[in-house]
Amino acid sequence: MYKRIVSKGATEFAYLKVTLDFEEDPNEAIDVVTFKTIIIDALRSLFGLAGTSINVDILKYEETQRNAVLRVHHSSLVKVWGSLTLHGIHREQRCAFRVKQVSSHLMALAGNSRDAVL
Repeated sequence: MYKRIVSKGATEFAYLKVTLDFEEDPNEAIDVVTFKTIIIDALRSLFGLAGTSINVDILKYEETQRNAVLRVHHSSLVKVWGSLTLHGIHREQRCAFRVKQVSSHLMALAGNSRDAVL
């Protein structure tokens, strides 16, 4: 009836659920191209031109709340996570990426036990 699947070893990709917050204008809507540009700027500021070669895919993006699900190679997870956490300015506005969830499986980002209503 049910089949048990055991994952052995690291998966190829890691998934991050992130939010971008601005200090001065919290309701500003940003399109997906600008969001990706901010991510690339964060990688460039920490790792230089080598950081821009890291592949970051945006799988889902909500423009009004600036929430996104990102896919990165598992070997680049720490670099992307660190550069997003340390990035603080975009167009002379203070901003911050909030990493809400990280998982090696995309399905794990579908629900959050902390937000569950019982």
